[in-house]
Amino acid sequence: MDDVDHRTRGCAGCLAAGVVGAPAALLAWAPNARVSVTGGFEQQHRDLSVLFVDLPLVAFGGALVPALAWLLGLRLLGGRAWAAALVAVAALGLGVWGLTSWWTPYERPEFVG
Repeated sequence: MDDVDHRTRGCAGCLAAGVVGAPAALLAWAPNARVSVTGGFEQQHRDLSVLFVDLPLVAFGGALVPALAWLLGLRLLGGRAWAAALVAVAALGLGVWGLTSWWTPYERPEFVG
């Protein structure tokens, strides 16, 4: 019975981390990608590849990083769900911070002389 409880906690936490992680990563990524989608001044910076390449990668990474952190935390911390949840939240926070500090879309200069 105890083994089933660990599996249930593992699956539920992994699912919750993925369901929360993907939208959190996308909400942090979207303001940076706005210039590439709208184009900025006279649509000179329009680059729709952020929707086809970056959007799926950010969503996948946002779902995968906290889920893996949850599973790793659950395994290493002896099955304590609250500690695994803290590890997953910390991993999501570090992942979002890394995404917003590292990734910026390419912007051509406004005026080329």
